[in-house]
Amino acid sequence: MTFPASDRLDGLPVEVHPEVAEALRHGGPVVALESTIISHGLPRDSNMQVARDIEQSVRAAGAVPATIAVLDGRVRVGLDEDALLQIASRDDVNKASIRDVAVALARRVPGATTVASTAWLASLVGIEVFATGGLGGVHRGAATSWDESADLMGLAAAPIVVVCAGVKSILDVPATLERLESLSVGVVGYRTDRFPGFYVRETEMAVPWRVETPEEVARIHAANRALGNSRALVVANPIEPESEMDPDLHDDVLAAGLAALREQDVRGKDVTPFLLAFFHERTGGASLKANVDLVLANARLAGQIAVAGAGG
Repeated sequence: MTFPASDRLDGLPVEVHPEVAEALRHGGPVVALESTIISHGLPRDSNMQVARDIEQSVRAAGAVPATIAVLDGRVRVGLDEDALLQIASRDDVNKASIRDVAVALARRVPGATTVASTAWLASLVGIEVFATGGLGGVHRGAATSWDESADLMGLAAAPIVVVCAGVKSILDVPATLERLESLSVGVVGYRTDRFPGFYVRETEMAVPWRVETPEEVARIHAANRALGNSRALVVANPIEPESEMDPDLHDDVLAAGLAALREQDVRGKDVTPFLLAFFHERTGGASLKANVDLVLANARLAGQIAVAGAGG
């Protein structure tokens, strides 16, 4: 069941766009979208257009997009053109995971939401489906660095469907899947038996369950909600074959990027942006195209799942 936003938000610093609020009020299909990909994940010459394209992909599936960000001391669920432009163009937009949202609100500084904070804030207003590119996870070498994305713990506390292209291939995929299992976060492969690797269609890891249709995903989510399960359901949707990076090129660039990471002593939350930028530079833009293509595909699928869950 989707709850009207007004029933949940009395007294909270949260502003829901009228179109989103109307859809939630009537149990319509809504898809949450993160804003970090706009502010930190894409080049400035294309991020605004891609943000519009992602929202349009949700609309084409019959659902309402709700891009989430922090602006002017409010959490904004659903952005108008001006708000979207601010997130895409301002130099002072902070990357805001769950721990950062309250600080951004109190200081009235702009914040772009991550997977973790988007899932949390979407659930807060009653949105049940979320589309992103790739999840954060356990970083390589985490046994000594303890470097693990807050996305994992965030998904363990958000009863939402998350459509993604797996986890970013720069991470430790087996360790990430182990952590998701330990956190009891459900994982299903969409028309695949192998867990996808963001830029590439498959990793060496199997998925525990395979699903074939948006309706099947919606039924699984409904069963979770009926049982009171407060954890997310991860829908791993492989990048389309025509958009996949050449696996050999991917592996070569990844090895070089990891070496550069060590040489420059890049750590913590700077690791992922550094490696994504490295991929973009070394692949002549092939990784950027793959990134955009997979996000658009995930937005379409999320829209279809939201429509199926709303009885559409």
